Amino acid sequence: MDFLGYTIVVALLTMLKTVKGYGSGWTNAHATFYGGSDATGTMGGACGYGNLYSQGYGTNTAALSTALFNSGLSCGACFEIMCVNDNKWCLSGSIIITATNFCPPNLALPNNAGGWCNPPQQHFDLSQPVFQRIAQYKAGIVPVQYRRVACKKSGGIRFTINGHSYFNLVLITNVGGAGDVVAVSIKGSKTGWQVMSRNWGQNWQSNSYLNGQALSFKVTTSDGRCVVSNNVALPNWSFGQTYSGSQF
Repeated sequence: MDFLGYTIVVALLTMLKTVKGYGSGWTNAHATFYGGSDATGTMGGACGYGNLYSQGYGTNTAALSTALFNSGLSCGACFEIMCVNDNKWCLSGSIIITATNFCPPNLALPNNAGGWCNPPQQHFDLSQPVFQRIAQYKAGIVPVQYRRVACKKSGGIRFTINGHSYFNLVLITNVGGAGDVVAVSIKGSKTGWQVMSRNWGQNWQSNSYLNGQALSFKVTTSDGRCVVSNNVALPNWSFGQTYSGSQF
């Protein structure tokens, strides 16, 4: 390969890493913890995942500051985090967490004294169990470095269908790859593909009447990759049930 060809390949690989969001180096931030020693206080949250145990996220989770949460579009993204530059409190090693909640700003407090999640701070409020894998409990807050990484999930993408006729509210969980869903389409066995709108967190809605039809989903993540799950829910599907599809 000549020099020009090599340069083009390197440039394309660099662009690919940038688009995907992983492998692009470490960024400075800070981390605190919440939710108690058993992480029960982390359940629910602004991403709409509900019970993080039953959804498969466990305690490897975090609430993101405004700068990282991106109005909910970062829900489901995965980050590798390590404690740095504090020999008194840091522990060795790193953790991988999934974004499951929002850490709201506290504008009554300064950014460096309680307003940890105020814009433009990049901050992770970790579940207590996962925080204690990279820092000592008494630290309270520690400097960290983070980077986006691919999410590794077991099983297929899960679609929980809530709502009622003419209002199908679908919670999408257990997404591998980039993890953060940016677009969803739904198709009944008697319809074409219909774009869904994001209601909140990772809850996506369709106002079509789809009762009695097999349902298929097309999910797109922030890296531009798309996966289609055909006939995930058979025609006898019902509201309140969860169905498993394909995976990245």
